[in-house]
Amino acid sequence: MSASTVTRPPASTPTAKPAPRRRPLRPARVVLHLFLGAVAVGWLFPILWAVLTSLRSYAYTAANGYVSFGGWTFDNYVTAWQTAEFGKHFLNSVYITVPAVLLTLFLASCVAFVIARFSWKLNIVLLGLFTAANLLPQQSLLIPLFRIFTEVPLPEFMSDSELLYDSYWGLILVNVAFQCGFCVFVLSNYMKALPRDLYEAAMVDGASIWRQYWQVTMPLCRPALAALATLEVTWIYNEFFWATVLMRTGDKFPVTSSLNNLRGEFFTDNNLVSAGSVLVAVPTLVIFFLLQKQFVKGLTLGASKG
Repeated sequence: MSASTVTRPPASTPTAKPAPRRRPLRPARVVLHLFLGAVAVGWLFPILWAVLTSLRSYAYTAANGYVSFGGWTFDNYVTAWQTAEFGKHFLNSVYITVPAVLLTLFLASCVAFVIARFSWKLNIVLLGLFTAANLLPQQSLLIPLFRIFTEVPLPEFMSDSELLYDSYWGLILVNVAFQCGFCVFVLSNYMKALPRDLYEAAMVDGASIWRQYWQVTMPLCRPALAALATLEVTWIYNEFFWATVLMRTGDKFPVTSSLNNLRGEFFTDNNLVSAGSVLVAVPTLVIFFLLQKQFVKGLTLGASKG
């Protein structure tokens, strides 16, 4: 009895992937790259110049001019922090920014859910009403808002002045009113893209409208909420106009308004102001880098849908 031999097929050699072909370098592409590089340099130049100025002493720049290198020091940051009392004013910005962002996102998500979930005659009118608030210049409402704030009373535990004027609540309400429109517009369009089968399944399971909003819609809107939270923190934190108009007590000013403390009556040290501006900008940069992935995901989600 002869033993049968089993023949195995020869092992296939792995085929090397072809190297990606480089696109030819055309004059139009060179011009495009040069243009983008110039725009990037122009965009970053003010920030880099502020950092450079903040690291130099005023005595050196006064003797050699601002277009020079030397006189490096960190004393401007120490002096700016102590003179402008940034520690106290950073807390004031937190007291204003955090509640304003949370209220804006909550109220905007409620309105957006109604617009996206229900179909009724005034649906588009409601969306247009909230969106139109962004088209109105804020300065045009200065006088009526100032008069309202000086006449609306508040309990003493909410405001030292017992008025809406010169209180944190006034700045919170102003920021919420002017930021809700943009958030409603973004969230309503985002919620309209969610499958309606989810809501039908939730209704079959006996979910109420509140549960559909809180347990179905809101978890799916996390990327959009993260992107909006990043933008809203930046906008409300950097707000300068309303704080100077609706506040009179210097100890209550947010950190952006406290930069006025670095200006003298007859003389302004630009190196010191640059150091203060860099310190004010640091929290927004930290928040952006912490939420960078969620921010990009919220902006690009749905871009590849046909």
